Amino acid sequence: MDLKVLAFMAVLALATYSPFSQAKPISLVERCWCRSTVNTISQRNIRELRFLHTPNCPFQVIAKLKNHKEVCINPETKWLQQYLKNALNKMKKSKQNN
Repeated sequence: MDLKVLAFMAVLALATYSPFSQAKPISLVERCWCRSTVNTISQRNIRELRFLHTPNCPFQVIAKLKNHKEVCINPETKWLQQYLKNALNKMKKSKQNN
């Protein structure tokens, strides 16, 4: 056998029997749900808000609308910032009263 063929067979055998890397496959859970966001949306059309924060993605706000569509809202939107601020203040007050 030629030395090059023997070396190739050895590398191939090592690659076949070497343990798999510890890297995790990209799953749908780890992907960012919001690829684009909207800045203007009527608050009257929103039925529900969901907040997502995953390690690989920035803070995401998903609004379920009354027409059953879901859109991502820019977290920097002024009314949303005020909404979050009010919600946090309300939580702080309820903890202080307990």
